[in-house]
Amino acid sequence: MRKTWVSVLAALLLAGCGGAKIGDSSSGGGSGDCGQFNIAVNPWVGYEANAAVLAYVAEKDLGCEVTKKDLKEELAWQGFGAGSVDAVVENWGHDDLKKKYIDGEKTAVSAGSTGVEGQIGWYVPPWLAKKYPDITDWNNLNKYADMFRTSESGTQGQLLDGDPSFVTNDEALVKNLNLKFKVVYGGSETALIQAFRQAEKNKTPVIGYFYSPQWLFAEIKLVKVDLPKYTAGCDADPEKIACDYPDYDLDKIVSKKFADANGPAYQLVKNFQWTNDDQNEVAKSIAEDKLSPDAAAKKWVDAHQDKVKAWLPKS
Repeated sequence: MRKTWVSVLAALLLAGCGGAKIGDSSSGGGSGDCGQFNIAVNPWVGYEANAAVLAYVAEKDLGCEVTKKDLKEELAWQGFGAGSVDAVVENWGHDDLKKKYIDGEKTAVSAGSTGVEGQIGWYVPPWLAKKYPDITDWNNLNKYADMFRTSESGTQGQLLDGDPSFVTNDEALVKNLNLKFKVVYGGSETALIQAFRQAEKNKTPVIGYFYSPQWLFAEIKLVKVDLPKYTAGCDADPEKIACDYPDYDLDKIVSKKFADANGPAYQLVKNFQWTNDDQNEVAKSIAEDKLSPDAAAKKWVDAHQDKVKAWLPKS
């Protein structure tokens, strides 16, 4: 980012007076030349935490005009070519979308890892795993299928999923593992959290799709069901998947135009990395403590000045 000698002098004077914090609008970090920055926000709170912190730093330190757009995953990727989305800041694999938009249409490029490690799987509440220890082996699930029947699943056990747009292989898994279950979509991350909370509190059975990082694990130690071990290529054919989910190195995807311009906002996104614990801290502030995303971001940024400083474009 280019600065005039006046802004450099001002920054030095501030530093001499003890310095301003990153995220403080008086820090001199924003030169006003960042321009418009459009961040897609996918519908889960971990993603929202990423977007909140990036938006806060972009506005306060780089002078960007940030617009956050609530979009499901593929719609967000479509925005790269349309010029309506600059960045997707937590991508869960999506080899299909990478093939289409990075390799095919060439409207998107990778901006590297977020540093967050993701895991998807099937989980049961702790009380259920304690009472039926063998339930965490997929080979035994049919034995317990009747326990999970609901009005939505009929004569089969219910496997609860979240938003249908989430990365999921569950319908193929149920079919190819010959399980007496039906995938039922709760519709959102919030619905999944509520279902697991109620099941643990009331000691009622539930089995469902879930993932980490997720702040709920600090409250309820959900127990993962062991599916057939993931091996490279076992999920190559979506119709034939009969293995567990891989571990995900969650990454950032940006529009090619945004990357080629190499402006301050792109450099911030490219440099952005944090940990599962960092994300959970912000996500909990938003979801459980009911802070606004901006307030949750400010709280975290104020407590992690050195980490944020490493993300900022070099002068």
